[in-house]
Amino acid sequence: MTVDASWRRAVGPVLVAVALRPWLWPVAVVTVLRLARPRWWRRWPPVPSPDPDYWRFRMETAYGGDGGGRPAPPDVVDYLRWCRRRH
Repeated sequence: MTVDASWRRAVGPVLVAVALRPWLWPVAVVTVLRLARPRWWRRWPPVPSPDPDYWRFRMETAYGGDGGGRPAPPDVVDYLRWCRRRH
């Protein structure tokens, strides 16, 4: 499985978890844009996805293994709450 496929599979459950918490929407948008590849709008499809190498590194450091892991929605919600408190 490619990193892009891993990222796409992770998005659905995370979107649902964040959609249920409207107070996290602004910080989620900022976080997605910060993680996105530079000039993401120039690649097709124009989706602000992270650089595959960066995504692999983050998943490996967070969840171990070969970097093919997916973030658990509760982990993402906790992270966004932490970001919201920090700013």
